Amino acid sequence: MVVKILNLFAGIGGNRTLWGEEHEITAVDNNSRIGFIYKKRFPDDIVIVADAYFFLEKNYNEFDFIWASPPCETHSQMNMFPNIPPRLPDLRLYSIILFLRKWFKGNWIVENVIPYYISLIKPTVKISRHYFWSNFPLKNKNFKRDPFIVFKDNLKKIAFEFQVDYDLIPSDLRRKVLRNMIDPKTGKYILDSITKKDKIEDFTKWI
Repeated sequence: MVVKILNLFAGIGGNRTLWGEEHEITAVDNNSRIGFIYKKRFPDDIVIVADAYFFLEKNYNEFDFIWASPPCETHSQMNMFPNIPPRLPDLRLYSIILFLRKWFKGNWIVENVIPYYISLIKPTVKISRHYFWSNFPLKNKNFKRDPFIVFKDNLKKIAFEFQVDYDLIPSDLRRKVLRNMIDPKTGKYILDSITKKDKIEDFTKWI
């Protein structure tokens, strides 16, 4: 089953790592350097450097499946730390959910961190450290080997765990892009859920 996928706020494609090569994937990110790394990792994907919010609004109906991972920094529980200055949460996270609920006819998923406040829209599911909103059924899941817990600040080991060429990422971007990556196991589980391929044995090697 070939799926036409829009991968918004794609970063270097953590969620896309285990999706294979049979799908038609368009990745959107507003950082050209990060887009360059994504293209190196997945040369057959279409990579667009653009504002993902604007791109979604204008092009949503061209796709079968939309994944959106808007920036999480203003929602993170780290905002409760005393050394973090107060900042307004970026509520466009919820505007994406409302927009997709109303207008998009395909399958969609929106991902973000578990926030420091009570979520304004109840998530569909919690998978490991993240909340997900979707229009198709998912189960709560916990992939026990979380690289950020196991390896803490060892970015080289985290990159290896996430199947990323560590040397492909410029040193000034490594922490940012690796911390923002979706676990490839999570990406596979979610895509398999809509392509009817999810088999529990596929995941026994990871959990």
